[in-house]
Amino acid sequence: MGVLDAVAGRVAGGATVEFRPSGNSMVPLIRSRQQVVVAPVDPSRLAVGDIVLARVAGTVYLHLVSSVDPARRRVQISNNRGRVNGWTGHDRVFGICTAVDGVPRPGAVGKLRI
Repeated sequence: MGVLDAVAGRVAGGATVEFRPSGNSMVPLIRSRQQVVVAPVDPSRLAVGDIVLARVAGTVYLHLVSSVDPARRRVQISNNRGRVNGWTGHDRVFGICTAVDGVPRPGAVGKLRI
């Protein structure tokens, strides 16, 4: 189990988690090792451009919502470099990034699962 799998488990359980993901697929929105805050999300409120923690085809990503399909209760997940990871159901979207290095992400707070 990787770091993101462990974080996904905690967020799915209702916790808000701060951590430092590694990788460059989300630059410049998130740089490697920047501190992010991820909180449980109401997937039905997601919009294109939100950064979410989601499982796509067995892998957990902290990536962008690139498309929404409310009728089928799913979202498309992509990195910030144009690579599409795929579609995933609302039940596999665990959380939304609410802040990066202490800077709040616009609109994220209104999408939290309460």
